Formats: sequence, structure tokens, C-alpha cells
Amino acid sequence: MLDPAQIVSTPAPGRACGACTLCCKVYDVPAVESVAGEWCRHAKPGRGCGIHETRPGHCRAFFCLWMTEAWLGPEWKPDKAKMVLSLDPTTRFLHVQVDPSQPSVWRREPYYGQLKRWAVASLAQRRHVLVFVNYSATVVLPDRDEPLGVFLPGDRLFSRERMTPNGVVIEVEKRAVT
Repeated sequence: MLDPAQIVSTPAPGRACGACTLCCKVYDVPAVESVAGEWCRHAKPGRGCGIHETRPGHCRAFFCLWMTEAWLGPEWKPDKAKMVLSLDPTTRFLHVQVDPSQPSVWRREPYYGQLKRWAVASLAQRRHVLVFVNYSATVVLPDRDEPLGVFLPGDRLFSRERMTPNGVVIEVEKRAVT
């Protein structure tokens, strides 16, 4: 799972969180004792952050991709999409943190089709699209979705191409790195 404190970015012109607080539900934020899948005790869903002016640096540093990338349409704003997009700073994998109260929302259009297109486009750079519902991860591949199970901070995704009679198939495997 992504650590939002590792990302420092700035909002695109005209973008603002406004009443969106979904990042306050889908990530672990140890500085405020918040656990992924549960609302941060300071979040005011639909209204914003109750400690916005004094929120920890962990929260100040993070902006989702909808905030930083003007090319993402309004349908990707987290409070509408019910998922938060971000890039892992190390692997550059696209992480999709889904609101656990709507765990299958990522499989609906227009989201699923776009995630599949991003999965295809990411292969050339050996990057992947990972969908998280709390700590459970699924890799979105061009030809299928591969559940990985619980994916913790020490886990890594490894992939390899295998030639089959029907063409190249991407095989993925989760491993704990020690």
C-alpha cells in the first residue's frame, strides 16, 4: 500500500479537494492513528478535514492524481469515483485505493475500461495498475485481473512475460521482500 508521506506534489490549476475527504478513509495515516478502511477521526465526510489548518505533514504533502493531473476528468475526482488514484514513488505503479464501502466500483464504466487502457499502456515501462480494497490487491492486466491477496508495505510485485500459443502472457507474483 502506498505511503502518502513519500509523495510531494502540487495541485493542478483550478483543482481543489473541496469537500472530498476519501484519502482520509483509504490510507493508513499513523500520525493521526487512522487505519485504511476507516474514516480518520478528524475527517468530516462531505465537508473536509476538521483539523485542516493543523493537519500533519503526512497529510499536507499528499495530493491524489486527480488533484495534480488536469487531464483526469471530473469523473475521477475521488468523492465521485469512490477511489483515489496515485503513483507509487518507487515503482511508478498506478495505485487505485477503492472505498471499501463500494469494493466493486472500479469494475464499473467508465473506470474499468480506462484502467484496462492504462494497464496496456504501462506494460512497455514494466509498470502495473494495482487496485486496493484496504490491504487486498488486484493487478489489472490487459487480458485479466489477477488477485494478489493482502499486499503489505514489505511486499513487492514481480512480473514476467511468457510466450504462449495465443501470444505473450504476463505472469505476476507477490513476494515479501526482507
